[in-house]
Amino acid sequence: MPPPFGLLSSSLFCLPLESNMNASHGNKTLPLEAISCLTFSHRQSSSSDHSISMQDPAPHHPYASTSRPGNLDDNDDNWASKILRECARAIAEKDSAKIHHLLWITNELSSPYGDRDQKLASHFLRALFCKASESGSSFYKTLTSTAEKNHSFDTARKVMLKFQEVSPWTTFGHVISNGAILEALEGEAKLHIVDISNTYCTQWPTLLESLATRAEDTPHLRLTVVTAVGMERSIMKEVGQRMEKFARLMRVPFEFHVVTTVGSQLGELKGEDIGVREGEAVAVNCVGALRRVRVEERSSFIRMLCKLRPRVLTVVEEEADFTSNSNDFVKCFDECLRFYNAFFEMLEESFLPTSNERLVIERECSRGILSILACEGDHDHGAGERREKGSQWSRRLTEYLSSTSFSEDVMDDARALLRKYRSGWSLAAGQTGAAAAEGVYLAWKGEPVTWASAWKP
Repeated sequence: MPPPFGLLSSSLFCLPLESNMNASHGNKTLPLEAISCLTFSHRQSSSSDHSISMQDPAPHHPYASTSRPGNLDDNDDNWASKILRECARAIAEKDSAKIHHLLWITNELSSPYGDRDQKLASHFLRALFCKASESGSSFYKTLTSTAEKNHSFDTARKVMLKFQEVSPWTTFGHVISNGAILEALEGEAKLHIVDISNTYCTQWPTLLESLATRAEDTPHLRLTVVTAVGMERSIMKEVGQRMEKFARLMRVPFEFHVVTTVGSQLGELKGEDIGVREGEAVAVNCVGALRRVRVEERSSFIRMLCKLRPRVLTVVEEEADFTSNSNDFVKCFDECLRFYNAFFEMLEESFLPTSNERLVIERECSRGILSILACEGDHDHGAGERREKGSQWSRRLTEYLSSTSFSEDVMDDARALLRKYRSGWSLAAGQTGAAAAEGVYLAWKGEPVTWASAWKP
């Protein structure tokens, strides 16, 4: 998520140690998946040899001018989308004079501390400037390095708990996946969950609670978490200790195992790396994971997962297409703007205007926008943001697997979750026709934002 939260830094995340023995399918909220604590200045200058530069920009103040450029309707409350689209078209047409003019205007009107339009303009401004100056990859590395050096666990914990409090964006996927997994593994004595996600195990405490309340003998659970090299010592050791402590509290026999992949090369994961044992009932959980696989490796990666012979494969992805349009900058930009516009609107209506947690999330979104729009072709940066929509994933998955519907009990848990939040959230069935998709959507004001599905061999 993820934010937008698919981009994660090495923040450490806290698992709750309080229990609720009335859990059924994990329909309680939990700490969020990782939200990095990125701090940066509003703008950094580009090197002088770039083809486009922001020469002599006007001083930028925390509260930008509320004036609007003359060619925009003063009564239009979505002026940011108009001017940003104009700038994207100018970049696609390589119109240097128009690019410079529109970037300067956007800089004048934008502010990371203003209203939603000013925030959108501010965060898209950086990506457009880097795209025009061909500096996206280097700038992304700088931002990532800054995030890793300046992250704060205390800040990250406050952010993810607050986001969980105001939005079901990520907990929806946890609840509905846990329900499908529990039903698929019902009655089995040895369970093995393969967690290929970006949630850092925040999904699993409620599942452990549910296992502990079963009428029959409590099953043995082995949890294998797939993560990147370098994360095991800094994060996963702490996460594993917390999970083991919680399992002891719940009296659930438990094993914790970590499998590392090199950098962003999730597609190179092999079935033998997982180490499935004889007699285990396997479930594979992919939450925000498939988009981390390079596009050309996605089909082979799904085939590899099938070889694990899972009882169920759960897939949760954000509803956006940054793959089929990756070679058309204007179309990719429009999709990116649509997706983040909905997310920023949700943040605006969920958080107080002065919320520091909201600022941290929006700043992380800025890095995601940069990755999508200005790091194309760079597997280390752009690949992690190459999302596909539910209909696209469904076409890939149906080549090797059969979809399975979520039960009414699981859907009831999801509905119960949404009732904890403000109005505007809803569930929607998979689309039909040319955009056919299995599973179910989480929607914000009727706009699908997250897709969840369950699959069987």
